[in-house]
Formats: sequence, structure tokens, C-alpha cells
Amino acid sequence: MAYRQTTTKTTFEVNNVIQPIFTGGSVALDNGARILATTFGEQAVVTELNTGKQLAEIEGDGEPISTLTITPSASHLIVCSRSLTMRIYSLKVSPDYDSIEATLVRTTKPHATPVVVLAVDRTSTLLATGAADGAIKIWDIVGGYVTHTVSGPSVLISALHFFEIAALEDQASNKNKKNRRKSTADEDQAQDDSVASKFRLAYGTQDGKIRVFDLSKRKTYPVYADPNSRREAHESNVQTLDYSPELHALLSGSRDKTMTVWLWKEGAWRGTPMLRHEGVEAVGFLNNGSLMYSAGTSGLLRLWDTTTHQEITAKQDAKSEAESIVSAFALPHKNLVVCAQSDFTIALYRTPSVADAAKKSTKPLDPFRRISGTHDEILDLVYLLPDQSLMALATNSEDIRLVSVADKQPQLGEEEEGAAYFGHDVALLKGHEDIVMSLDVDWSAHWVASGAKDNTARLWRVDPANNSFECYAVFTGHIESVGAVALPKTVPPENSDAFKNPLDHPPAFLISGSQDRFVQKRDIPRTSQKGAVSTSLRRLAHEKDINALDISPDGKRFASASQDKTVKIWDSATLEVVGILKGHRRGVWTVRFAPLGMPAIQGETGTAVSGKGVILTGSGDKTIKLWNLSDYTCLRTFEGHSHNVLKVVWLRLPKAADGEDEAAAAASKAKQRIQFASAGADSLVKVWDANLGETECTLDNHEDRLWTLTVHPKTNMLVSGGSDSRVTFWKDTTAETHAAASSAALKLVEQEQQLENYIHAGAYRDAIILALQLNHPGRLLGIFTNVVTTNTPEEGSLSGIKAVDQVLGNLSDEQIFLLLLRLRDWNTNARTAPVAQRILWALVRLYPAGKFSNLSVKGARGQKSLKEVLNVLRVYTERHYKRTEELVDESYLVEYTLQEMESLAPSAIEEKDGDLVMADA
Repeated sequence: MAYRQTTTKTTFEVNNVIQPIFTGGSVALDNGARILATTFGEQAVVTELNTGKQLAEIEGDGEPISTLTITPSASHLIVCSRSLTMRIYSLKVSPDYDSIEATLVRTTKPHATPVVVLAVDRTSTLLATGAADGAIKIWDIVGGYVTHTVSGPSVLISALHFFEIAALEDQASNKNKKNRRKSTADEDQAQDDSVASKFRLAYGTQDGKIRVFDLSKRKTYPVYADPNSRREAHESNVQTLDYSPELHALLSGSRDKTMTVWLWKEGAWRGTPMLRHEGVEAVGFLNNGSLMYSAGTSGLLRLWDTTTHQEITAKQDAKSEAESIVSAFALPHKNLVVCAQSDFTIALYRTPSVADAAKKSTKPLDPFRRISGTHDEILDLVYLLPDQSLMALATNSEDIRLVSVADKQPQLGEEEEGAAYFGHDVALLKGHEDIVMSLDVDWSAHWVASGAKDNTARLWRVDPANNSFECYAVFTGHIESVGAVALPKTVPPENSDAFKNPLDHPPAFLISGSQDRFVQKRDIPRTSQKGAVSTSLRRLAHEKDINALDISPDGKRFASASQDKTVKIWDSATLEVVGILKGHRRGVWTVRFAPLGMPAIQGETGTAVSGKGVILTGSGDKTIKLWNLSDYTCLRTFEGHSHNVLKVVWLRLPKAADGEDEAAAAASKAKQRIQFASAGADSLVKVWDANLGETECTLDNHEDRLWTLTVHPKTNMLVSGGSDSRVTFWKDTTAETHAAASSAALKLVEQEQQLENYIHAGAYRDAIILALQLNHPGRLLGIFTNVVTTNTPEEGSLSGIKAVDQVLGNLSDEQIFLLLLRLRDWNTNARTAPVAQRILWALVRLYPAGKFSNLSVKGARGQKSLKEVLNVLRVYTERHYKRTEELVDESYLVEYTLQEMESLAPSAIEEKDGDLVMADA
């Protein structure tokens, strides 16, 4: 049976993208806990925290961002870069937080060295900038001018914090004033602070000093650990500062592994250091000053009782270095602490209520939400769960990230902490000790297999309904990295327990392939194993690394692809080779069996193939090959990628319509377009027609090589990921494109019929507009010819009919340009030039002289075309004018000749009824 190509164009469009928002640096959040601002290299990214939607990307100035902040009211975003510039953006957020308008209102160079830290007061009015050279300036945000300049040591400013004295100082401090010299700074501080509601700016420096600047007195006062010896507050960087108005206390944290509470006593700040065993990166007050939090290199968020200085969180082990906390800030009114980790993850913690904190002991704090600032290099990804609402990502890390891909829109509240928006990190599968290289799932997508560089494979049980994400079994035996794993996808009978309850029925076996060139089959135990699971069968498979594995839909065979340029087909039960595919010129990176129910496919020789089915392979030789599993020959080679082909997947076949009989279903199946998709190191996704060997469409939304590609089993949604840290979801829009094309074709037929009706009825006004819209130059010329040559021209009309003059005088710029194009073509032909000249004359009379040279034509090419059109019109018009002048001159010669003839033979010519005739002989 000959394959018949359908005319429907295959199209895919970007439906959604999970892309990086944070690559280290500053993180800021408004007081409403909705607008998150993060640093992404040279860009600042603004994200809506509840939905994860990126609202804006603020382009940089060519240099990395040194620091940024957002005002508490979310009215302004301040961005400072290493180019010494500070840019202030006005933010206008839509009422539903669905969009944001960021307008640059000011650019300035605040300091001679880069700004490294910023602070905004609670009213969103004042901005403090701290530079690397120790200079500090206070700015009016709206006015853009400097209100205060703080003189400090020439040491990097590492922390800034505005606070407001809201209570009277201890009266006891005044009694001791006489015992101190009046000229001391401590006495001045006591006198100034005796007045309520005074703004202060506390700042810390890289050498461990803390100072307090009084904005009203414009004076700076030191904070000493020992006022008598004037020993500084800390021995290393002061990373963070906070203030409690209820306690009138300062809190500082430093990399010298201490945090210190500073209380105002006897006219000075008296500090009580709390020794720690980690570098402190962030501290703050919670619950009206009754609690304190600290975070640092251990990766833990700890809570402390302010009165007893004892930790109230349960003891817990330090986390990995990648999870160490580099910065944190709190929104106490939201019971929220936001932490930025070394692995570019933003973790959100819910702090205990006053009642819970009163128990003086609480369980370890775990984040209720994680936001991956970047997924790094994405090596593999697979859909999870029967409804495909989760996705597992192997991200150049030892942890597997589970990400929600469901279209949910939760709110940031305690009742919604379990909800997940699109792209939200749901969980981490922890267990591997080195980078995870490969992932695969079973038929139910509840069981996930992983292979890693720690030489092990693991099987994971995913049950998000019960918040259960556990490692079910560990498989050892390989002596090098496990680069490929595969699980059988045979669907059990619908009435079986395995089908009804897949969570309690793991897959039968797992196949793993490694750089050690061996493939191993592991029989999966029926109960969870804490120890390693032994190998069932093991074979030396290839001469070089094994890159990919795939198990046939019936589970009876599997394929292994290797760097040795071959693909081997194995018997799953005996682990014996049943066929070898040879033909690629470079290593084979990917292999995929055709799904069940695949129609017959034509090879290059035209012979339809069925039998045992077919298999796809992709190679470093830039080609994809389709193989016949009946005789292991190559049916077709697909060429189109400009670099290594790293992944191939089959697209879903359309299902038969409900109520369709067997004959119709068979005929429909024979006409189905069999397609697959490929991803390559050229950063492109290509969709192919398996029968024709041609590219249906090319998808481009990545900037680096694509390691992985998968397809949604129900919707044909393609998902690609690679080295640019971006996950792109491609929606199959073929049906919509076909429907739109059919609708456009039908509309075109209707419009053409309407045009005929207008012409027949003499409705020139409507006919001209529609002819311009449809771009029908022949019919437009016919209309204008009828108008110009009408036997009953209307008096005062430029074209011959006043209704046509009105149409010509009210054309848009695009319509004028289109009409000029037609006039240019008609003007080059002597037969149609008179009509063109008449319409051109009408246009010149109807519009100002500069109208035609200033037409709004899109793009530089459009402007160039406009100049060319006007130039051609000028040249041919001048030629027509010259020919007309020559005709006039020649008419004078005819008249002169006749006059001379009359003078030479007057008797032979006489006038009769006004005409000259020959006289009778």
C-alpha cells in the first residue's frame, strides 16, 4: 500500500518554560510576600512568589549585578552593578499580580567603588548604599538626591539596617551621665536617644566593626564589645543586623561564628555573644522579639529564645555544603523566613506561632517550599504519576528534583503549603553520592529508576498523595558510572492487583548499563530493601561506554547503545544477544523501540515493514536511523541535525474515533502520519515524518546542547532540557493550525465572492477596500479602469467618482504603501500607465507632499522598499511625460504640413460643413 502524505502541517509552540531566575547574589521580597526579586547574572528577575510566574526580566548594563533590593511597598526596585551604576525602577503591579510594569526612572553612579549592600527603611522612602571602599550614602528614593553622607573607615561595608527608636531610653542611663565626661560619644548617644521616634542606620564592616548613625544629629556612634577597652563587636565580617523595637535591642551575626544581642544599658550598647559552631550569615528577631533565628554554613535554620539565649529547635545534623545558607531575611508579620542556599535554591520556612514558641522546644525547621534558582545542566527528565503532574529532573547533581508541572495556582498561606504551582519543587530524592546521569519510569510512572556516577542504580517509589518519596532498592555491581537504566513498561491486566495498586507492585526487573561496558539485569524484590540488591544476570555488552538502554513494549527484548558505534538487541530473560545494528559512523547516544500498534512503515526501497517492529537510533554522526527488527537492517537514514543526536522519542499515534468500525479504523490507521522527535547538541528539536524521511518542523528555544527529550503520552507535549538550565514544554498545535488554516481558506472564499458581488453591483468603495485587503492586483486594476474611463464622470472628482476619491483619501499607511506597489507595476506598462497616472495624480492631490516619504512602514527593509517604489514611480512618470511632450511636438508638425499643403493647392481644397475636402474636378 502506497503511503499518502496528508497536507496538514505539523506545528509545535512553546507552551511553558521552566527557566533560571537566580544564580547567586541578592534576593529581596516585598512586605506582602508576593514580589520576589533575584539576581541572574547581569539581569534582575522579578517573580510572583505564589504562582512562580516571571513578571519581568530587567536587562543589565553589561556587568554582573553586585546587589539589589525591593522596597517594602514594592514601589521601586533598586539594582546596582559592578559598573558602578545604580538604576532605580518604578514598579507598577497589576491588581491580580499577573503582570508588572518596570520603568527606569533614574540611573546614577553613587560611589567610586561598587555598591555591595543596600537597605531601605520601613516607609520605602530612604535608601542606604554601602560601597566596597567603606563609604555610605542615604538617598531619597523618589527625589533621587543624597540626604546624608556617612563617614566611615575605608573598609568594605558588609551590613546595613534602618531602624527607628520607638521607646524612651532607660531613665537610669541619665543618672550616670554626671559620672562620665560630657564630651564622650556615649553621653551624646544617651541624650539623643531620649527622644522618641528617631531614625538610625546601623552598619557593619568587613573588619567586625558595628556603628550606629543618627540621621537627625548626623553623628556616628560605635558599638563596642567592651566599652572600656574599645574592643570591636566582632572579629570578622558582620554579615547581618536586625533591631527589635519591643526590646530596644540590636542583633548582629558574623562569620567569626558568633551572633550577639546588644541591649541598651547605662547609656551604651551592651553585647551578649552567643557562641556558635558555624559561620553566621543571617540573624533576625521574630515574634515581637521573643525569638531569634540564625542561619549559616550548616544549612540549618535555628530558633533561639531571646531571654535565655538557648536554642529551641531540636538538634539536627548539618546539611551538605551545597545546602549551606548564604543569606536570609524574615517577614515576621508573615511568619516567613526566606533563605538562599549555595546551590542557588531559595528555601521558604514557616516560623512557629507565639503559642508554639512558648513551648520552648520545637522540631527542626524544614522548608515548606523550595524554589530552584537554576536547575543547572539538565541531563535527563521523565514524567511521573499516571496524570503526568510531576516531572523528575537529573540536574548535574546527586539529588533528583521532583517538579510540579500541574497548572495549579496556590496562595502563599499555611492552608496552601502543600499546594504546588507549575515549576514548583515538590521534593528531592536523596541517596546518590555523585551526579545522577539517567532516569526511567515504569508503566504507572510511580516507580523511578536512576543511574549515577557513584556506580549504583536506585529504584524510587513516588507517592506524593502521602508525601512519600523513598528509595526502594539500591543496585550495586558496576565498577564505573551507570550511564543508562531502563524499566519494563508492560501494562498489567486491568483486573489485576498490579494494575489497581501499582504502588505496592514494583516493576519486575531493572536493566542498567555502565562505562564498564557491562549490562546487568536486576530482579526487583517485592519488599523494600535497605541493603544492596545483588545482580541477577551480567554480560560484557560492548567495547566502549554504554550510553542508552530501552526495553521493548512487551518487555521481552531490550536494546543497548554504545560509543562503539553499535546497538545490540538482547533477550530480556536470558540476556543473550539476538541482533546487532551496525551502520553508524560515531558513537550511538540514544535508542527507542517503536510503541505497540505501530502501523507499517515504508523503507527507502518502498517496502512496507511490520513483523517484529522497528527501532530508532541517534548518533554522534549527526544522523538518525530507522531499523527493521525482523532482519536488523537499516530502513532509512534521517539527516538534518548539525551536531550529535542525543535523544529520540516516538510521538503518540492518534486513536480511532468512537464508534468507528474495523474497516474504517484500519483505513484511518494506514493514513496516519507516523512521527518522532529528536534533540541534538545543536540545541534544536526536530519533528520527523518516519515514512517520508523529512523534517516536519524545527523547534528552537534553547541556547546550548539538548541532553534529553520526552513526550507526554496523552497530549503529545514535547519537553526538552539541556545545558542551558531551561526546560521547554512544546505544545502540539497541529490541530489548531489545521483548523485555523481551514477557517482562513473558507473566509478567503467568502471574501472573494463578496468582492465579485461588489464589482457586479458597482459598489466601488467597498470593492477597492476589499481588493486591497485581499491583495488582488488584477481586480483592483479592473475597478480603477472602470472608474477612470466611466462615461459619466462626476464633476469635481479626481478619479472620476467621488466615492472612490473618499476611499483614496482615507487609506491607512499600509494600504497606501500597498497601492503604491500596484501603481508602480501598472506604471511600467504603456497600456495600464494612464490608469496608474490618474490614480497617482489623485493620491498626490489628496495627501500632503511629505506623506509618501514618511509612511509608517514596518522595519528597515520596509523603509528601503518604500524608497525604491517612489523612485521607480518617479522614473517611469518622467518617461511618460517625455513621451507625451514628444507626441505634442509631433502634432505641431502635422498641423504645419497641412497648412503648407493648403497654400500650395488652394483650389483643390475647399471647406464643407467645417471640414476640408477635395474639390470636384
